[in-house]
Amino acid sequence: MPAFPDIAKIAYEGPQSKNPLAFKHYDANALIEGKTMAEHLRFSVVYWHTMCGNGTDMFGWGTAQRPWEAGLSGIDLAKARVPVFFEICEKLGAPYYAFHDRDVAPHGATLKQSNQWLDTIVKLLKAQQKKTGIKLLWGTAQLFAHPRYAHGAATSCDANAFAYATAQVKKALEVTHELGGEGYTFWGGREGYSSLWNTDMKRELEHLAKFLHMAVAYKKEIGFKGQFYIEPKPKEPTKHQYDSDAAACLNFLREYDLIDHLKLNLETNHATLAGHSMQHEMEVAGAAGALGSIDANTGDLMLGWDTDQFPTDIYLTTQCMLSVLKYGGFTTGGVNFDAKVRRESFEPVDLFHAHIGGMDAFARGLKIAAAIRADGRLDAFVKNRYRTWDSGIGKDIEKGKIGFKQLEAHALKFGEPKLESGRQEFLENLINEFI
Repeated sequence: MPAFPDIAKIAYEGPQSKNPLAFKHYDANALIEGKTMAEHLRFSVVYWHTMCGNGTDMFGWGTAQRPWEAGLSGIDLAKARVPVFFEICEKLGAPYYAFHDRDVAPHGATLKQSNQWLDTIVKLLKAQQKKTGIKLLWGTAQLFAHPRYAHGAATSCDANAFAYATAQVKKALEVTHELGGEGYTFWGGREGYSSLWNTDMKRELEHLAKFLHMAVAYKKEIGFKGQFYIEPKPKEPTKHQYDSDAAACLNFLREYDLIDHLKLNLETNHATLAGHSMQHEMEVAGAAGALGSIDANTGDLMLGWDTDQFPTDIYLTTQCMLSVLKYGGFTTGGVNFDAKVRRESFEPVDLFHAHIGGMDAFARGLKIAAAIRADGRLDAFVKNRYRTWDSGIGKDIEKGKIGFKQLEAHALKFGEPKLESGRQEFLENLINEFI
């Protein structure tokens, strides 16, 4: 029996539609810059928020109504969630999904039991993938919820906790490989510190690097071809996390000789917590050739924590897709909805409303970004602004042909530079023509 018998596969009905269970802008087969929307966006539904989120917050019990969970717990509950999840993905037309190991299967009393339960669920996931054609975008291990990781996982002060974390990641890599995952993400939920009084930061960072090098070695050993990602976040639950933003992650990867093995999975809510825009984070990663995938959500700017709301801001999605198109598009990554319905949105149908809104918002962002690129005025303005670097003294500087003495001679001869306006307001107006 389907969990949503009254909801058909969500269809594209166009901008004039008033149907809340239809796409207004996401037309999967529509061509944009030579690729379909589906190929550009590579939408992914996350297992953790979609199936495990129950509306709990720090001040209140869960509110979510999930009829398929009635009377179930443990591994029986985990089994019941699988077909419901794939029904949601299939009706949304989402080609991908993502999961943590302990979201699809519960914690066992021992590592052995946890692995057995995970194997049980992986068989069900594999069968559903075959039945529906939905693929795994990436998998990951949840190394932050259990008390054993109170001091971190790869950066724990306890070598035994480190060892347990490696065993958990080993298994998560194996099942991601078995399910044909196109990537694997490392998110250091507690890889940081709350107090420097009890922290040896240098040692912890070295341990994190060793952890990732071991993962790279094991990836090769099992023949996993998927892309590795590291996901930045500045804080919460720790005071400071070592993967604080895109620049910090890139610096870490370069310092510990990991830059060739990992790209970045960027999340909007994490960017704003770091004091950046998502566009900033994507440009930092893209310029380094490390833009891999994105977690599509947003935060409430009036609140200082990770609210993981669905993205509906068209300026945000336009900026995201401008960067994605600029840097060649997604390959193994995609638009992964690491987002949850609000505590007040507790009915099952709200899961569809939320994803439809997010998918339409990114579809609009894609269309607008492509239109801006086709128009050419924005690119032309930026190119013209840097024209003095394309010839003469600027070109010589970039090619490393001259030094301080020659530049001093040039400055003495040329005199005071003639400044030109940055035209910020003009460009903001230009973008508004398209939005």
